Amino acid sequence: MTKKFTPILLGSDINVYGMARSFNEAYGIKVKALADTQLAATRYSKIVDVELHQGFSEDPTFMEVMKKKMDIYKNHKEPVILIACGDGYAELLAKHKDELSEVFIVPYIDYDLLEKLISKEGFYEIAEEYGLPYPKTKIITMDDFKSGDYMDVPFDFPVELKPEDPVSWLDVHFEGRKKAFTIHDKDEFKDIVGKIYGNGYKADLILQDFIPGDDSNMRVLNAYVDKDHQVKMMCMGHPLLEDPTPQSIGNYMAILPEYNEKLYEQVQTFLEKLNYTGMANFDIKYDERDGQYKFFEINLRQGRSSFYVTLNGYNLAKWYIDDYVEDNLKDKDTVYGNKLKSKYMLWLGVPVKIFKEYAYENEAKDTAEELIHEGRYGTTVFYDKDRGFKRWLLMKYMFHNYFARYKKYYQVNKGQYFEKRK
Repeated sequence: MTKKFTPILLGSDINVYGMARSFNEAYGIKVKALADTQLAATRYSKIVDVELHQGFSEDPTFMEVMKKKMDIYKNHKEPVILIACGDGYAELLAKHKDELSEVFIVPYIDYDLLEKLISKEGFYEIAEEYGLPYPKTKIITMDDFKSGDYMDVPFDFPVELKPEDPVSWLDVHFEGRKKAFTIHDKDEFKDIVGKIYGNGYKADLILQDFIPGDDSNMRVLNAYVDKDHQVKMMCMGHPLLEDPTPQSIGNYMAILPEYNEKLYEQVQTFLEKLNYTGMANFDIKYDERDGQYKFFEINLRQGRSSFYVTLNGYNLAKWYIDDYVEDNLKDKDTVYGNKLKSKYMLWLGVPVKIFKEYAYENEAKDTAEELIHEGRYGTTVFYDKDRGFKRWLLMKYMFHNYFARYKKYYQVNKGQYFEKRK
C-alpha cells in the first residue's frame, strides 16, 4: 500500500493537466495546483484544483504565497512534494530550494547549475564539455548589433535564429515576431535582427547552423534522475507534427514512441556526470549530414507534451513518489523505455484528421496511422474520468481551433515552419 503524500503542481497549463492526470491514474487522487492565471487545459477539471494568486509566477509574490503554504504544511504528517510545470516555476523552486526544503520535497537541481543549463549559451558550453553533440552556434550580443559585427554569418543559409532569453522575449512585439526564425539570406537576416533589437530586446541571440530535414527528424527524450543522481527512467519519442503558429513553433502535436540505445547511453552519461536531479526533457534533431543527433536544449522539468510518457506505461508521477515517498528506486535498474513496439501508444495534441492531413508522409506516419486504426492512441486532455460537460465542450473547442491554425499557417507561413516542410 502506498504511503500517503500530497503533491502540489505549479502552473495551470496542459503540462499541469498531464501531471494531474498521471497522479489520478496512478493513485486515484485529485491534486492541487498553484498558478498566476487560469489556463484552458485545467479549467472545469475534477482531478485538479487550481488556486490562483496574481503575480505568483514571479518573485516576490511567489515566495509570499509559498511562505503562507509553509505555515499551513509545516506540521503536515505526510510528505508534500512540489512539481514545477514550466521553466519559470522550475527556476523559482531551484532559487528558493533551501528555504522551501524545510517543509516541502523539492526534487530539483541547485540554482547555480540551473542558471547554466537554462541558458542556451550555458547548455552548449556544458554540452561541449561533456561531449553532447549540438548544432554549430554563434552568439550575437547587442554590442555586436551596434557595431555591425553580427553580419558575419559563419554558416550557409538558411540559418536558425532564436532569443537566448525566452522570458524577456515575451515582452518584445513586432510584426512577424516568432518563437524562432529560419532565415534564408543576408537581407532577411539584417531585417530580422534589426527588428528584434529595435523593439526592446536586449539579451543575446542564438545563431545556429540549420539542420536540414522536416519535423519528422526531431526527437524528444524525457528522463528521471533520482535523489542519488542516478538515471532511473528514459523515454524517447519521435515527433511527427508541430504546431505551425509563429508563437508556438516547436510545440509537438504528435509523438510516436521510439527506442534508441545509443541516445539513451549519451543522455544517461551526461545527466549522471552533472549530478542532475529530477525530471529532464531534451529536444533533439537528427542531422543526416553526419548521422548524429544534435541536442538543442534541456528543459529542467517534464515537457508540455510529456504525457506521451505516461501514455506508454512509464507514469510521470510515480517516479517522484517511488523516489521520495516510497524510497524504493535506489536498488531498481534503469528503465529504457519503448523496447516493445507491440505496446506503443501514439500521443496526439490535435484531432486525428489534422494529423492524417498534415504530418509528413513517411514510414513513421504509416506506423502511427496503424496505431490509430487499432485504437492505440490518446491525448493529454481527454480523460474518461474527467468528462464534465463544460470541460468536454471547452476541450473540443480547443482541438477544433487547430483546423484554422493549420489552414492559415501550414502553407502561407514563409518563415520557419514553411522552410521545414521543404
